[in-house]
Amino acid sequence: MINVSLKTMLDISLEAGREILDIYDNDYSIETKSDGSLLTEADRCSHQIIVERLQGVYEEVPILSEEGSEIPYTQRQHWSRLFLVDPLDGTKEFIRKNGEFTVNIALVEEGYPVVGVIYAPALDVFYFGQSGLGAFKLDAASYADPADDKALIEQSVQLPIADAGNSVNVIASRSHMSEETKVFIEELRNHHAVDVISTGSSLKFCLVAEGKADYYPRYAPTMEWDTAAGQAIVEAAGGTMLRYKDHERFYYNRENLKNGWFLVKRETDSQILSRCD
Repeated sequence: MINVSLKTMLDISLEAGREILDIYDNDYSIETKSDGSLLTEADRCSHQIIVERLQGVYEEVPILSEEGSEIPYTQRQHWSRLFLVDPLDGTKEFIRKNGEFTVNIALVEEGYPVVGVIYAPALDVFYFGQSGLGAFKLDAASYADPADDKALIEQSVQLPIADAGNSVNVIASRSHMSEETKVFIEELRNHHAVDVISTGSSLKFCLVAEGKADYYPRYAPTMEWDTAAGQAIVEAAGGTMLRYKDHERFYYNRENLKNGWFLVKRETDSQILSRCD
């Protein structure tokens, strides 16, 4: 794995976040892309900042971003590593002004995310995880100003941190509650007390990493940049993200960038359910 500075990832995320909030607090135009998703000036500005800063520090690592994703697979298939970037995850939440939007950056090596950072500008909270290091949460991130990675980790709290409680906690998308997700929840309710938590963007992964949620079922489409950073953080916190079709670990830089269904878990099913009996 290349030596990625988590402090640098924080600085890049904070810079992008400041630009997003400047636009968030003012009037802005909204466009609809060809796939039906929404686009704002904040998406573009954040993309530009992140790409320029990453290229300035890690010029040898290619970048695949939601706002710059038209790179053919014939070129991408030769990449052994890449940065996967969602410059503004949760554009609908951004437009609704509920604060539940994030900046996502992940380093993917040999198909799997090994470093992930998620910054929620409106909440000023920074989540980060690295394979072999662990997952962490930094509150009031814009005021922290750590000198280096060591100081960043010392100022952060290691995940998971939440008390699991005596119910099964399932997190569902505020914008995308599919019928299959409803069935998943009802099947759990046949045998256990279930609490449903709703939130937007990649904050769903962060709640699993924190221990506030046991399951995050996503039985609806997403794209690679929506999930890579969250997977890295969840896995670094001891959880899993598995494909629905074969229960294998999720991987990236596929020919088709659209994700299949998946299930994120804090622990194994037996650990979760035995805790709640």
